Amino acid sequence: MGMHNIPEVWGGIECSFSRVQNVFGDQLEYCGHYRRGIEDIEHIAHLGIRALRYPVIWERHKPHAESQIPWSWVERQLNALRHYNITPIAGLVHHGSGPLHACLSEPCFAREIEIYARQVAEKFPWLEYYTPINEPLTTARFCGLYGYWYPHEKSARAFVEIMLNEIKAIIVAMKAIRKINSQAKLVQTEDLGKIYGTKRMKYQADFENERRWLTYDLLCGFVKPGHALWDYFLWLGIKEKSLVYFVENACAPDIIGADYYLTSERFLDSTPGKYPSNAYGSNGKHIYADVEAIRVRHSDPSGVSVLLKECWDRYKIPMAVTEVHINGTAEDQIRWFKHIWDACLHIRTQGIDLRAVTAWAMFGTYGWSRLLTEIPGEYEKGVFDVSSGSPRSTPYTEYIKCLAKNPYYTHPAAFEIGWWEHEDRLLYEEVLRD
Repeated sequence: MGMHNIPEVWGGIECSFSRVQNVFGDQLEYCGHYRRGIEDIEHIAHLGIRALRYPVIWERHKPHAESQIPWSWVERQLNALRHYNITPIAGLVHHGSGPLHACLSEPCFAREIEIYARQVAEKFPWLEYYTPINEPLTTARFCGLYGYWYPHEKSARAFVEIMLNEIKAIIVAMKAIRKINSQAKLVQTEDLGKIYGTKRMKYQADFENERRWLTYDLLCGFVKPGHALWDYFLWLGIKEKSLVYFVENACAPDIIGADYYLTSERFLDSTPGKYPSNAYGSNGKHIYADVEAIRVRHSDPSGVSVLLKECWDRYKIPMAVTEVHINGTAEDQIRWFKHIWDACLHIRTQGIDLRAVTAWAMFGTYGWSRLLTEIPGEYEKGVFDVSSGSPRSTPYTEYIKCLAKNPYYTHPAAFEIGWWEHEDRLLYEEVLRD
């Protein structure tokens, strides 16, 4: 997992362990991975990928403070990955709100995940790569700002408290892990979003474009007096000493994991009338439409290459694209992965240290079309299609397998451009820049 001339192909298993009210949703249960186990690892091994984002989920293994952790199942899978020379990147919390005894909005959250992280490291001292909390900013927004997931808060104060709890939890978890394995590395994932908008909404876009860096800014110790959001935290009642903690205990990622989706880039329009009502939002000052930027004709530089370069310029930390997934036909999935892959090959020629591109959702996802608020929700196939109950190969499966062997392989489907590059993707043709 070092610097190479070309990116590696990694994989990942969608493993969100979400909570809505008092109902927990487990993606690994839905996709059948608990039932199949080693069979799934063998399917993944045949792809020839180098590393796998693999779940060692806290809420699953330790639902109560006094729970005895049943290690045997996950131990078999991790040992199988070692057998096939696939490097696991252990994920401990993935869009989870924490177990019953340690909700992510409570002060004990960091202390309890520290205990669990130490137990994982003691059990598997050979594990080198960790993602203690996946996409903390996204999780904080969905749990604290929009109210989709437990504890279903809808306030800026709840959002920042959850956000700071999560980042502190990552820091103490990595400290605990490194006491056992001093070589342990932090692969910190986050959605690589960006906001664009009309002139009137520039102030909101500017704020959200500062906020999008919070995961890495906090981990790198950048949030101090003079930071764009320092006064925002103080205004919300966060004590200065609480913020100083992150400067004094900086825990910069070893690899920045940038997740990128077609919905990652948004457009804000202060004339919402031409948009569907479910796109309306408000910040208390303006009512505006918030839609996928890919659907709007706008002139701002955008796309995954732009965002990755911004991330590199800000941190100069090695990167990987850690989630590439699209819901669609196998041909769409091939074109989308090729779109991201080509962008990553290009930016590497500019001296950017980008290590890998990750085929996300090996066995697909459930419920993301409604943001995990329905259980199990609509199925979207991934690298394999498990709608029949067993992993079935598709042309996308074969594409990933060929690409892992030959980084310049091109599938015939990729000779056509994806729908996201067609003119008819534009649903909102004329944007008044007010």
